[in-house]
Amino acid sequence: MTQPSLTAAPAPMPPGGAAPAFWTQEADALLAGLDATPAGLTSAQAAARLATAGANVAVASRSRSLLAKLLKRLAEPLIAILLLAAAVSGATGDWQSFVVIVLIVLFSIGLDIFQEQKAEAAVEALKRSVAVTARVRRDGGHLTVPVRDIVPGDIVELTAGDLVPADGILLSGRGALANEVALTGEAYGAEKRAGPCAATEASDATNALFAGTSIVGGEAVMLVVATGSATRFGRIALAVQEKVTPGAFERGIHALGMLILRLTGFLVLFVLLTQLVKQGLSLEAFLFAVALAVGLTPELLPMVTTVTLSRGAVRMAARKVVVKRLSAIHDLGAMDVLCTDKTGTLTEARIALMGSFGADGVEGTRAGDLARLNSHFIGGLRSNLDDALLASGPPEATGLSLLDDKPFDFDTRRATVLLARPEGRQLIAKGAPEAVLAACGRVELPDGSVAPLDEAVRARVAELMEAKGRQGLRLLGVARCPVAADCAEIPAGDADFIFIGCVVFLDPPKASATGAVARLADAGIRVKIVSGDAEAVVRHLVETLSLPARGLLTGAQIEGLSDGALAERVSGVDLFVRVSPEQKSRIVRALRRRGHTVGFIGDGINDAPAIHAADVGLSVEGGTDVAREAADIILLDTDLGVLADGVAEGRRTYANIMKYVRMGTSSNFGNMLSMAAASLVLPFLPLAPLQILLNNLIYDLSEIGIPFDSADDEDLARPHAWDMSAVLRFTLIMGPLSSLFDLATFAILRLVFEAGVEQFRTAWFVESIASQILVIFIIRTRRPAWLSRPDKVLTFTSLTALAVALLLALTPLGREIGFAALPPALLGAIAGLTLAYLAAAEALKRVAIKAERGRRH
Repeated sequence: MTQPSLTAAPAPMPPGGAAPAFWTQEADALLAGLDATPAGLTSAQAAARLATAGANVAVASRSRSLLAKLLKRLAEPLIAILLLAAAVSGATGDWQSFVVIVLIVLFSIGLDIFQEQKAEAAVEALKRSVAVTARVRRDGGHLTVPVRDIVPGDIVELTAGDLVPADGILLSGRGALANEVALTGEAYGAEKRAGPCAATEASDATNALFAGTSIVGGEAVMLVVATGSATRFGRIALAVQEKVTPGAFERGIHALGMLILRLTGFLVLFVLLTQLVKQGLSLEAFLFAVALAVGLTPELLPMVTTVTLSRGAVRMAARKVVVKRLSAIHDLGAMDVLCTDKTGTLTEARIALMGSFGADGVEGTRAGDLARLNSHFIGGLRSNLDDALLASGPPEATGLSLLDDKPFDFDTRRATVLLARPEGRQLIAKGAPEAVLAACGRVELPDGSVAPLDEAVRARVAELMEAKGRQGLRLLGVARCPVAADCAEIPAGDADFIFIGCVVFLDPPKASATGAVARLADAGIRVKIVSGDAEAVVRHLVETLSLPARGLLTGAQIEGLSDGALAERVSGVDLFVRVSPEQKSRIVRALRRRGHTVGFIGDGINDAPAIHAADVGLSVEGGTDVAREAADIILLDTDLGVLADGVAEGRRTYANIMKYVRMGTSSNFGNMLSMAAASLVLPFLPLAPLQILLNNLIYDLSEIGIPFDSADDEDLARPHAWDMSAVLRFTLIMGPLSSLFDLATFAILRLVFEAGVEQFRTAWFVESIASQILVIFIIRTRRPAWLSRPDKVLTFTSLTALAVALLLALTPLGREIGFAALPPALLGAIAGLTLAYLAAAEALKRVAIKAERGRRH
């Protein structure tokens, strides 16, 4: 026996691929290439192929061990710095700081690992979307076998209600109707019939069935061509599991960690070098240098980000937005491009009757009335078009009775009923408009009279139908035929039908879509439509909703572009049509490669790869399990207006996180720089290592109210991206300003008040902590501080932390830490210096924040 070629008929190939799509090949050629017959394989053949091709499993879990996930996160620079800070805190006896830092790090890592389960959950959802068993022809008989045992060359028998277990081509069928909405997004049932097909797109392949879809009507016999990961469904499963580049939030946190690591390394080396030159290395000098490094670490950053994001998630839940990955809230605020399919977001995701028109193209009710009667009386399985007709209103069926009916079939491509009515018996047919028109020899005129359907009228009606189709409208042709009074069943041959007109269906555009897209545009977000529909359909929707759109690329054009070429074009194109699931994710990756923060919203299995590849993946409550599991955020209301609210929340979250980052890095850097500089000229260390850690801890505690703070309108107006060069500039401007006043304090303490070691350290601790905490109210906003009111929680935590610091430094409680009492004159000088620093910070912050704003896009 000839060894079969299990690769002779590969999974669907897009235009421009290396091999023709299997549905364009003759069934006999496919059978020969797979060494199969319509009678099916033998058990021996099936076993051999199973060993060669592998199990028909599209989804294989790739989950990593818990240890691997943990080690990956410990390698992050910020986490490593925090753990080093915890170790130093423990070594110096500061066990409170040790416990706090370790708990914060463990909580952050635990939350991150928990979020990683999302991709694995998406895989499990995909597994639930495939069939478990299937009926195949084996050994000359019929067997029910596990789907995993199906191989290329198997003959599978399918009936209504069955899930399609693999990709294949129809050998025969009777009234087969497939629901492919999960793979194509097309709400209408897809007619399937055996025979040649020249379609270039899988969605147009009338002779092919695909894994993950289902049969909703009729019967089909299918030759299996591709199984497992070679199917379209399998490709989607692999794409959902692909490792994607980190999102905007993860990239920002990583970059911040690297910035702090560099600053820390510079400061530690600087201090150690100066101490070595000055007096040689000592244990105290080493601990002082390490304490400076710890002082630069933002211990509470994981807590601040987690609490900020969690509060954002609670607020978004109240707006019908469910957040599955907390960091996605930030990414939503940073998003500057939103890719969306039209179904469900720009349209209602349902089929509705839009009206009807006669043979002359004029709108009227005649065709709709007859179509409703047909849907009311027809037997068998009702289609969603029947449901839409009956939902539009009850038919006028008084005095009518059904004598016979013939449900839709693929030979005549129409459904026909024979009705008895007082004025006589009549056939009423509806179906594919071109098929109904072909069965008619006469036409009903607007006045109710009947005339011959000549070629000129026929051509005019056909052109009208094509024009409606190009607008994205679905048509059903309607015809009637009076029959003899004794006719009791539908005639076997073609009757001489009278063409009435067509009923028109549409997935209605959402009334709110135009306003929602405008809101997103005002917020600096470009909306791009990525659809599997034809160009004319998408353009008609865009025109109907008056959406701003520029440029268009088709799936065939995308297939001919390399990844680099696609990246060059995507930014200037807003409409992508006739695209496959793989191309959707390519578009997302190309946009990200161009520096955009990309959101993708979809609801079908075919959208899952793009949802997974985006910075922030979005789905809707009514979406497939796969899409919802792959998503970071789920909209309970499929309205882009809700998404616009979520964007504002994401930007508020970003603004508050950046407040902590700016304040923490600049203030800590300034203090550490001051102490490092002072160590060069002072005969003693300006602060003891424990006092440094106490200063840093109290300051961090003062900022725990940041997640509750409000954001200025300008912070919500445009997308923001993490910009470490801007953070560094802010740090290098505001940090040295703080150091300048610190050095002034040093000079006053030594030259004016001749303070001793303990008084010096106490006075500088008070000035340092007071200026650090109070400057929060200055640099938390771009506006003048008196024009932007902070939240009550931030005010409380800041002033409470300041009170605790003063209580420790200026009362006997601080004697154990090395603090001493200060005279009133010295306290007055410190107060004056602090006020002068706050005034300078208010003036200089415009320069620092203006520089940062200039980097935003």
